[in-house]
Amino acid sequence: MTINSIPESRVTQEKLLRSFSASRASILFLVAAFLVLSNPGLSRAQQTPGSGPATIDAKTQLMIIDSVTSALDSNYVFPDKAKQMGKFVREQYKKGIYKSITDASRFADKLTEDLRSICQDKHLGIRFTEEIPNYMRDPDSMSQTEQDQYVRELRRSNFGFYKVERLEGNVGYLDLRQFVHARWAGATAVAAMNFLGASDALIIDVRQNGGGEASMIQLLASYFFDEPKHINSFYIRPRNTIDQYWTQAYVPGNKMPDIPLFILTSSYTFSAAEEFTYNLKNMKRATIVGENTGGGAHPVMDVFYPSIRLGVRVPMGRAINPITGTNWEGTGIAPDIAVPQQKALSVAHREAIKKIMERTTDDEGKKQLAWTVETMSALDEPVKVDIALLQRYAGKYGPRVITLENGELYYQREGRPKYKMTPMSQDTFVFDDLRYFRLRFATDSGGQVKEIVGIYDDGHTDASPRTAD
Repeated sequence: MTINSIPESRVTQEKLLRSFSASRASILFLVAAFLVLSNPGLSRAQQTPGSGPATIDAKTQLMIIDSVTSALDSNYVFPDKAKQMGKFVREQYKKGIYKSITDASRFADKLTEDLRSICQDKHLGIRFTEEIPNYMRDPDSMSQTEQDQYVRELRRSNFGFYKVERLEGNVGYLDLRQFVHARWAGATAVAAMNFLGASDALIIDVRQNGGGEASMIQLLASYFFDEPKHINSFYIRPRNTIDQYWTQAYVPGNKMPDIPLFILTSSYTFSAAEEFTYNLKNMKRATIVGENTGGGAHPVMDVFYPSIRLGVRVPMGRAINPITGTNWEGTGIAPDIAVPQQKALSVAHREAIKKIMERTTDDEGKKQLAWTVETMSALDEPVKVDIALLQRYAGKYGPRVITLENGELYYQREGRPKYKMTPMSQDTFVFDDLRYFRLRFATDSGGQVKEIVGIYDDGHTDASPRTAD
C-alpha cells in the first residue's frame, strides 16, 4: 500500500489557498459533519464501497499521523497548539494506545478526540470517506454537470430556508437551517427577505443551524442596516492576512434597519450561525433568545490525501470582531434572554409584540396586540383550575357544549369541530386554534353557573344560557 507524500498535500493546500484569496466564500464554516476525500488504496480489505470497514496497521497509523501533523503544522491557526497536538498524538502512538485500533474510521475518530483534547477546537476533524461531498469543493473547480448536481442537492433542502411565515401581530419568522453560499442561495434569500419586508418585528431561528458559508451572513445582515457596517474580520494564518467584511450598501427589496430583531439559539447553533448571532448581538441590532451556542469560531480549510482516502479539516483562521476584538471560540454566545430552546420561539414572539406595542400609537392596534400577548401567555403558562370547578363548568349551553375529558375542558358548537380550552383565569379560557375568541363562565348570586359568554378580539360579546348539565 502506498501513501501520499507531503508534497502532494502541499499541492492540494496551495490550490485551496488560491481559492481562499479569491473570494469571501472561501472562508468555510462547515455544517455539522467531518468530511473527506476518497481514493482506493487504504487497505486490501476495503477495495470496494460497502465491502466492510477499512483496516489499517501500525505503519499506516504512523503515516496518517505524519500527514495530519504536517497539515496542522502548516495551517492550524495557533502554531504552538499545532506542535502540542503533534507531540501528543506521537506520544500516544509510541505508548501503543492506538495499537488495537485496526478500523480506519475508528482510528480517525480517536485521533480527532486526542487532537481536540489539546486544542478544544470543535471544528478540527479527521475522516475517511468514499468521495468528496460537493459542498466541500471549490465551485470553480466543478464541471457544469457537477455544479448542476450540487444545486439539485441544495434545492432539496430549499437552500437552508426551512420556513418563512407571518406570525400573529405582524411578526415575521424565518427558520434557517443552513447558511448556503449566496452564489447558490441568494435568490431564495432575497425572496424570503422580501416576503418578510413588511413585518413590524422579525424572528430568525438558527436553533437547528450548524453553520455554512459566510457570504450568506453578509447578505442577510445587509438587510438590517441602512449603510455598510463592518461586521467581522478574519485572520488567515496560511496567508498571514486580516480580511475585513462589511454589509452591502444595496440589497434587492426593502431594508429593515429599525424593526425589532430577535435571533433564536440552542446548544446546536454553531459556526456561521454563531457568527451571524455574535455580529448582530454586539452591534446591538438583535436580541438573542434561547440557549448558549456551541462555540466554534474558526474558519477551516480541508487538506486531502487521496491515496488513503484521508481528509483533515484544519481550523486555519480566527474571527476578530470589530467591537469585542475577539470571538466566541470555546465559549459560545450567551443569550440575552435565557430559556430552554423549546420555549425560545414563544418567548421571542411575545417580546416582539411588546416591542411593537411600544411603537404603536393607535389605541385599537394596541388593544389587538395586548389581546395576542395575553392569549399567548395563557397558552404557554395555563392557570391551574381545580377539577371540581371544571366539572361544574361542563354542560350544555344552547348550541354550545362543554365537556370534561381527561381533566381538561373542550368546547364544541353544533356542526363544528371540538376545541381544547386552556384556562387564563379561574373562569376564562382561551383556545390555541381560535385566537380571536375566549369563553368566560358567569355565575348567579348563589354561585351556580348560569351561562357562558363568548368574548371576541374586536370587543363584542355574546351569551349562551345554560340549558342542561
